[in-house]
Amino acid sequence: MLPPSRREFRDIYIIFELMESDLHQVIKANDDLSPEHHQFFFYQLLRGMKYIHAANVFHRDLKPKNILANADCKLKICDFGLARVSFNDTPSAIFWTDYVATRWYRAPELCGSFFSK
Repeated sequence: MLPPSRREFRDIYIIFELMESDLHQVIKANDDLSPEHHQFFFYQLLRGMKYIHAANVFHRDLKPKNILANADCKLKICDFGLARVSFNDTPSAIFWTDYVATRWYRAPELCGSFFSK
């Protein structure tokens, strides 16, 4: 799969696992999901958030459309376009911007007067 030399290496391909839908579509479909499904979804989200926060990554646009789902009810967090990485233990004001994607999913401290630039 690798070219014979670095000079011939021109293209990079990234292959991801197939995720057929997103959490927004799952919720919108209004299928009768059991409490166990909800618990499994919540557990996966908590694990994913714990993982990225342990790496000092702040997603900043977490919403149902940015959570992919597959037929096995496995979830993957996606769209890290607005994410920020902290190289300290505490994020500073430089991380936050005036506009962080979807208003309805913003943290309360960003919407209220609790946060100052």
